[in-house]
Amino acid sequence: MSSVAEIVESRELIANLTLRELRGRYKRSVLGWTWSLLNPLSTVVIYSIVFGVLLHGDPPTGNPSGTHNFAVWLLCGLLPWNFFSGGLNGAMGVLTGNAGLIRKVYFPREDLVLSFVVSMLVTFLIEMGVLLVILVIFGNNIWPWLPLVAMLMLVQTVFVTGFALALSVLNVYFRDIQYLVGAILLQAWFFLTPIVYKIDLVNAEASKPVARLYTVNPMVRYVETYRDLLYDNRGPTLVNCLYLTGTAAIVFVIGMAIFRRYEARLAEEL
Repeated sequence: MSSVAEIVESRELIANLTLRELRGRYKRSVLGWTWSLLNPLSTVVIYSIVFGVLLHGDPPTGNPSGTHNFAVWLLCGLLPWNFFSGGLNGAMGVLTGNAGLIRKVYFPREDLVLSFVVSMLVTFLIEMGVLLVILVIFGNNIWPWLPLVAMLMLVQTVFVTGFALALSVLNVYFRDIQYLVGAILLQAWFFLTPIVYKIDLVNAEASKPVARLYTVNPMVRYVETYRDLLYDNRGPTLVNCLYLTGTAAIVFVIGMAIFRRYEARLAEEL
């Protein structure tokens, strides 16, 4: 609780660090913030061609929305994944990238991680805004579900922050973390999450114990819940809501504990 209170007191610093992160992200780039839209859209185009055309992927029909479009269905799962993977990948270099600042002055070190996650959240909000426009064009009645979408984004932000805190400080002491997580674990995690394929395939092909183990993956439930709200226009299941809220709280507490455990010698290690 004292850690949380200290972070709350330094909220102005977090805001300034977030603005610095946002301004520097596309500095000297011709297209600037347009890249935050082009990156997911280009991925959707590639995946739509590979999985939707070449492999004849057939998206489910939204129930009860009636939406039937592979690119829209893909975006509903891909954008939350990009927020998660981008938050973890970027957070691992936050402390090492600000070594000079950490050595010179004291401030809550968590602020650096939190400001990065907030900057990723801003990008996520922009991408979701574009997705909402696309959904409306396709006749999707998303408006009644926006408050639940906002709550889900908040829960996921807590979830991402917990991982970001742990990985950022562990990477200072064990530099292999960035290669292990970025090059191997996140790639495997992506294909263990039903982003480019329907979860029905897992339920149909895998045994019951394997299918049950598969749903332990929180990102499976995040993707499923986002698609319930955005693509299908229906409320999420109570089980998913409780599971996501519980795992977000647990991951955040563990992440904060790991960060506090290794924070004392950050300046020396950097």
